[in-house]
Amino acid sequence: MEICVLVKQVPSTDKVQIDEETGTMIRSELESELNPLDMYAVEEAVRIKESTPQTKITVVTMGPLSAEYALKEAISMGCDEGVLLTDRKFAGADTLATAYTLSQYLKDKHYDIIFAGERATDGETGQVGPSVGTQLDIPILTYVNKIIDITNDMITVQRAVEGGNEIIQTGLPALITVVKEINEPRLPNLENKLKAKKSSIKIVSNQELKIEEGKIGLKGSPTRVVKVFYPKISRNGEKVIVKTPQEALEKIKSFLKEKGVIS
Repeated sequence: MEICVLVKQVPSTDKVQIDEETGTMIRSELESELNPLDMYAVEEAVRIKESTPQTKITVVTMGPLSAEYALKEAISMGCDEGVLLTDRKFAGADTLATAYTLSQYLKDKHYDIIFAGERATDGETGQVGPSVGTQLDIPILTYVNKIIDITNDMITVQRAVEGGNEIIQTGLPALITVVKEINEPRLPNLENKLKAKKSSIKIVSNQELKIEEGKIGLKGSPTRVVKVFYPKISRNGEKVIVKTPQEALEKIKSFLKEKGVIS
């Protein structure tokens, strides 16, 4: 079985900065990590590999060269190889342009299952996975919290819906986005850490993909951040100094009466 896992490198801090001119995230100065929600997709793929002979897992991402770190983190969890789509022409892509670029790489590949996390923690859209499935014209199963059965050409899953769960069966290939209830991601062992360190990541640029520039990166993104502002928090507080608990109580009662809370 051939499995692909789509992952993303995201900032590992909450000090995210936005370029006010382009409306895109400034990533160069941020520490990054494998998107935490993608770890559940990686773990599920590795579990299938452990129970299904001759299964190979390829982990794919789009991003700067530093995104190799996220791919190697997935390899240290048990994936076999990593592919990085990187090109300055891909920069500034929204979810549609990102999904289009990924799908153009995947369209000639023959993966039985494509896994993705529910969403990325830096964007919180949950759009890229389903959009890739749509552009590849394959079945899409979202919010999956349990893999029930896999055969050579069919997969049966349980997915979370409002008020409960539902069981769905579909043919392969299929794209599956998973939620964190599906498993508990493992810690990498020493053998896989060494394997990841020595692994060579395949680099793919637009010179190889030959995608029309108007469909990728900032140029191919129909959505735009038109304004960036940072909320200002101000509190008009009053500091009251009292000498006794009774005096404090009277001050509080006076304040609540003034505001109409008590009479």
